[in-house]
Amino acid sequence: MADVDILVIGGGINGCGIARDAVGRGYSVLLAEMGDLASGTSSASTKLIHGGLRYLEHYEFRLVREALTEREILWAMAPHIIWPLRFVLPHHAGLRPAWLLRLGLFLYDHLGGRKRLPATRALDLRVDAAGRALKTGYRKGFEYSDCWVQDARLVALNAIDAAARGTTIVTRTRVTRAVRVGDHWAVTLTDTETGAVRTVTARLVVNAAGPWIDEVLRSAADMPEAHNVRLVQGSHIIVPKLYDHDRAYIFQNADGRIVFAIPYERDFTLIGTTDRDYSGDPADVRITGEETTYLAASASEYFEKQITVSDVVWTYSGIRPLYNDGASKAQEATRDYVLKLAGEKAEPKMLNVFGGKITTYRRLAESALELIEQTIGARGAPWTKGAILPGGDIPAGGLEAYQTRLVAARPGIDPGLIGRLAHTYGTRTEAILAGATITADLGRDFGAGLTEAEVRYLVKEEWAKNADDILWRRTKLGLRVPKEAVADIDVFIAGLR
Repeated sequence: MADVDILVIGGGINGCGIARDAVGRGYSVLLAEMGDLASGTSSASTKLIHGGLRYLEHYEFRLVREALTEREILWAMAPHIIWPLRFVLPHHAGLRPAWLLRLGLFLYDHLGGRKRLPATRALDLRVDAAGRALKTGYRKGFEYSDCWVQDARLVALNAIDAAARGTTIVTRTRVTRAVRVGDHWAVTLTDTETGAVRTVTARLVVNAAGPWIDEVLRSAADMPEAHNVRLVQGSHIIVPKLYDHDRAYIFQNADGRIVFAIPYERDFTLIGTTDRDYSGDPADVRITGEETTYLAASASEYFEKQITVSDVVWTYSGIRPLYNDGASKAQEATRDYVLKLAGEKAEPKMLNVFGGKITTYRRLAESALELIEQTIGARGAPWTKGAILPGGDIPAGGLEAYQTRLVAARPGIDPGLIGRLAHTYGTRTEAILAGATITADLGRDFGAGLTEAEVRYLVKEEWAKNADDILWRRTKLGLRVPKEAVADIDVFIAGLR
């Protein structure tokens, strides 16, 4: 008898989403991640829950419809880390005509069963506040809805819920071998910190390793000819806040691509993304000088304030593991997900997960479970639609009202700190604040309000093992915490083990 029904390789959004769905249906599940949760593609997105307006031009109507439908579902599941965002699309004479933009936005409004998000409207940029940050030549524009997400936190919440329901999650654990033995898999797990090796048996393996999916097939599963994914690099730059309102922009470029400019962490603007083919180890991905220049120039085409490379305070890059559909250009490769079962009829199967978007992870997981049920037998019914993620059970009145009550109940604790915690952890904020009546009760402040209590919580509840996990994935406090505090955080974490 196998140790578990399903062994999932990969702790990104797809792996954690599949593990959560599967364990909730009654399967026994183990998830192995070679690094930290969301340490690859899932923390390097543009942070959007969106339908993908530009995908309409590539006729990916099924993908857009599914993604548009998921926006409000995910928003309801995690309202503390997902919230509505309005996007301003200036009309650029000489690029896509206004009638085409109107048509695309009409489809965008009506394809996905929008209920709570406001509809598209036309803007006169000469008088609207959104026009003040733009060059004077932009007169006409449109405004439409999508949602913002703290992407790495969405991964963590799926992992927390999966573990609470019985999934075993091991991070810093690499799958170094996967061999079929009779009716099951024998999977070798190697702890990347200690070198300890153990073998786990599973009835089915899910390969959700993202950019490393072919590497898993080649090195662990002995399939040397595996070449299924097209690695596409996407990079972003962060600059000091370019404008004061709370809307985002979507800019058309002469090369046919689009670039977003989005309010980020209160004091910054995020600009991205690029699309360029990538070769090499995905762990080594870094923004290029060419990409930095491209993003700064693209935004400067629209903004009155010109952006230079010297304005950039942080960058990040990730690899999209797109299914290789033979598209000639990186930006034309499908963003849809592809699921493929490998194995002969009598053999235990491996389910390989190619591509996907953070917006459609829940539906991808449901599709994966349909194939898993066909392979090892059905258990429970689909259940994740409407199932609240940890911390998302915000009381009536919404997040701001909940935050106000937290502040009123703890007058001795910095209200700004409580606000940040509420927007990061939702109702789980109370676990961090438990027993504290004044800010000092939370322990040492490592900078920017990151206290010992929060670090302790993240180590205990969210698999954080070093400062990098906390500063750049569980939070984005790396933008504010002094660099010299990083070593102090690591020393504190070491003392908790």
